[in-house]
Amino acid sequence: MAQTMPKIKVCDVTDCAYNNEKICHAMAITVGDSHPTCDTFTNSSQKAGVSEITGGVGACKVDSCKFNQSLECSAPDIQVTIHKDHACCKTFTER
Repeated sequence: MAQTMPKIKVCDVTDCAYNNEKICHAMAITVGDSHPTCDTFTNSSQKAGVSEITGGVGACKVDSCKFNQSLECSAPDIQVTIHKDHACCKTFTER
């Protein structure tokens, strides 16, 4: 069964190089290991990514998330927010 890459609906991490007006412009992000952090987050004032696209979730390494299926995200879309001092997948839901 074909699976589509979920888009990043909102990203509140405005100091990330890929963020422009709360839209992620990385082609794809990787989420976490044991915690649902955005591993693609890059703290920079220099803008990066492709302005014509909205980023998606390329891989999810958080086994404890109910949306993780074979290291792919099955959520319809995700939100990224700031949690303590790092970018975090707000859509993460414990199994």
